[in-house]
Parts: sequence; C-alpha cells; structure tokens
Amino acid sequence: MAGETTPSSITASAAANPSIIIVGAGIGGLTLALTLHQIGVSCVVLEQAPALGPLGVGINIQPNAVRELYDLGIDEAALAGIGIPCREWALLGRNGREIYAEPRGLDAGYRWPQFSVHRGRLQMLLLQQVIDRLGPDAVKTGHQVLDYTQNGQRMKVSVLTDGHTKTLEADALIGADGIHSRLRQLMNPSEGDVHWGGAIMWRGVTRAKPIRTGASFVGIGSLNQRFVCYPISQPDSATGLVELNWIAEITVANKDEWSKADWNRSVDAEVVLAHFKDWQYTWLDVPAFIRGAPSIFEYPMIDRDPIDTWVDGRVALMGDAAHAMYPTGSNGASQAIVDARMLGAMLLKHGDYEAAFSAFDAALCEPISALVLRNRGAGPFALLGLVDDRCNGEFEDISQVIPKAEIDELIGDYKRAAGYAKDSLNQAESLITNSVHSL
Repeated sequence: MAGETTPSSITASAAANPSIIIVGAGIGGLTLALTLHQIGVSCVVLEQAPALGPLGVGINIQPNAVRELYDLGIDEAALAGIGIPCREWALLGRNGREIYAEPRGLDAGYRWPQFSVHRGRLQMLLLQQVIDRLGPDAVKTGHQVLDYTQNGQRMKVSVLTDGHTKTLEADALIGADGIHSRLRQLMNPSEGDVHWGGAIMWRGVTRAKPIRTGASFVGIGSLNQRFVCYPISQPDSATGLVELNWIAEITVANKDEWSKADWNRSVDAEVVLAHFKDWQYTWLDVPAFIRGAPSIFEYPMIDRDPIDTWVDGRVALMGDAAHAMYPTGSNGASQAIVDARMLGAMLLKHGDYEAAFSAFDAALCEPISALVLRNRGAGPFALLGLVDDRCNGEFEDISQVIPKAEIDELIGDYKRAAGYAKDSLNQAESLITNSVHSL
C-alpha cells in the first residue's frame, strides 16, 4: 500500500484544519492521529476528560499490533520502557496442574514480540508522540462532542467546552470514544444498554517475584472462577521484583444486579480474598498477591452487542466504540491499533473518505463482530470450560481429558480469528510502511 497514491480529494482537503476530527484520546484515537500524520492527513483529537493521565491496568499488545506500532516508529526500546515482552501463555487447572502452555512473541517465532504493558503508560507514550509530531494543539481536552451533521463535503460537529457550545468543521469524523461512545449512540439511537454476562473482575498490581519464565501470562482456575497474572515491568535491578498485574474473576447468576454507578470502584482486599483465600501453590501465592496490591478495583465484565455497520457516510467508529469486547482474548487494545492502521491504509488506497470508510467497514466489521461474540464465550479461556465439563477440574494428565490436537485447534482457531496467527502474520505485508510520509 505504500506505493499507492491518493486522489486530490483528500490531498486538497488536507489543507483545511482539520481534515478529520477524532473523538477520544485513548490508545486507538492517538494511534489514528499518528497514522493520519504519517500519511499526510491533518487531524485534531477531541477528548472529553479535562486532563489525561496514566490510568488503567495491564494489557497485552499482540504481535499484529506491535508490528503496526513499529511501522509508526514506536520501536522495541520505547515499548520496553513501559512494559515487558511476553514469553509464555499458560493455563492451569484449579488443582495447579498444567492444561496448556505455549511460547509467545519472538520465542514463538513471530517477527514481532507480544508486549505486556500498563495501559496508561502506553497511552502517555502515544500522547507524547502525538504532541511531538503534530504539535501541542493536536489534542484538545475538555471537549465533549454533542452531535454532528454532514452535508456534502463537510461535517459540522457540535462540541461542549468550558460550559459553552461551539461548532467545528471537518471533512470526516471518527469515533474512538470507547464503550459509551457518543458517536455510536448518535448513529444507533435505539441501541440497548451494555451487555453484562454476570462476570465480576477485581484488578490490582502487586510488586512480586517473577513466576515461571519471568515473563509469563498465567491463567489458573475454572471458567467461572479464575486468577490471571502477568508482569508489566522489567525486573527492578536492586530487588528483582516486577509489577505483576492480576485479575481475579468470578461469575455470578445473571439475576444478580450490579449498580451502574459502580463501573470502577475501589474495594478492600477482603472482598476478593473471600473467593480466593485458599488459592496457594508452591510457585504462586494468590492471597499474597491480593493482599500486596496498594489498591484493588472492581469492574463488571461488559461488552456491546455487534451492530451491522460502523460507518455513517463520513463518520466511522473504531476501537471500543465499534467493538467493545470482553478482555478474555487480550486483544481489545491490539484491535484498536489495527483499526487505526486499517483506516489509514484505506484512505491511502481509495483517496475518498466515504469509499475508504466503507472499505474499512467491509474489511473488519463482520469478522471483528464475530470476535466480540467469541470473547463473550470466553475466547481462549473456553479451554477451561472444556476441562470443567469433562473432569470437573480434576485431572492428573490433561491429555487423558482433552487430546492435544483438540487444544491446538481451539487455540489456533482463536488466533486466526483475532488476526495474529503466526504464519499468516509473518508473511503479510504491512498495512502502511514507515516509508510513507505524506499523500
């Protein structure tokens, strides 16, 4: 795609300021801003929050997304400064015995690593890159988008800022404004509420000694009660300790309700320990991790039902605004990065906003909507469900319960659906090469 040229429709509109308004300064929106700058399309990012800070918890950036960050000039050293390359993905039963383990990233033969990072630190890294490349006015905080209209070649966007409403103009509008997206609501006014399947997560970060390979993503337990942990920092040179991100999860009956006021509330360790107090193994002390976290937050595991299209003329959705998904596959942030790059690639290929957005929608909406539902069904953690069903979590040798070929097919099928099957990814051309500088 790097060798393709773009018709004058976008080139001419790039002289306006801005050509594209991006709503939301999260990982997806900031990656999109960097991508548009790379291909010579002017943009501005509007963020509702009054200020941006390194909020959030641990996430994994899969090799397909790491490739795209590299193509943006965000290299391994930059990512290693905010996280650690993941070397292993492993699932274990409640009895502590191994169900499945595989190498990840470079250790698995990918051309790019998988990185485990703190979400907020990645966002701040991207934000600084946007400021450095696009200028200090590229991201405007305290700007809440209220409505939009599109007429001919221009968009009018109504924005609330400093208590006043103003109208901005652009050629196109892209919503990267998360699971509670205002743009999605405007495009789908009759859409229902978020979907909650009964799973509750408690999340924390504890300084601890590394486990297994020292850079392992580990899930242990059953489908309806499990503990997941992985490091999100390099070991401290003095103590050898890492920041270990953990998630403790239970599933309750759907008839139980949770207060929507409690999207992200702090809880005491005893709340979590009530469910995990006896989860102690020779190599993993779950209660100690829970007690060692300076703060613990409770979240409902939520997503949204897929919609038929992410596009309305010159308006497009991306990231969680388009396809909010359960974190069971560790690929929500990765897909937001890929979305941004795909949008840029389609702009380069088609040279017309509506055609580019339509092509983006055609390429990703259907398969990623299917991935949303796959993650709702536990994603690769569905393997724990098979163990529950076949032996109630009690086994000596997992091969006597589930043949290795069946496990390999389940895991491989998920990777194909999520876009990071090794051979396909290693052989694929970059969406946009880093040799592209302007249209």
